[in-house]
Amino acid sequence: MPQISEKIHELTVGQLAARSGAAVSALHFYESKGLISSRRTAGNQRRYARDALRRVAFIRAAQRVGIPLATIREALAQLPEERTPTREDWARLSETWRSELDERIKQLNRLRDHLTDCIGCGCLSLDTCVLSNPGDAFGERRAGSRLLVDKGRG
Repeated sequence: MPQISEKIHELTVGQLAARSGAAVSALHFYESKGLISSRRTAGNQRRYARDALRRVAFIRAAQRVGIPLATIREALAQLPEERTPTREDWARLSETWRSELDERIKQLNRLRDHLTDCIGCGCLSLDTCVLSNPGDAFGERRAGSRLLVDKGRG
């Protein structure tokens, strides 16, 4: 990983990309979504504060576990702009996602445990389809292999 001198307080988009491992296009996307910010030089070039490195690392880690970008943006908005976030800042933010991740783990465990039944099912109205149709709720409304949505009816 390229080292950046401690004397440099701002990074170019290329330096941030090289150091963070994120593509320049991803950094531009993160900025367009309000996840990171930059200032513009007189020549209209982006400059990122050094704390953008930690923010990008946080964004990428959160994405890897499936946290939506909107949720990541809300979390990053709670961080201080004037200083690099501390370990305590990150711990506080990640704690808010614990229950969401626990629920996702439960869903994945249920999927794993019933995957064989689901693959052989082929029909959302079968009462054995515990993943897509728990308790055969769709079978109570209509038969068939496709769930049709009636407009105006629940």
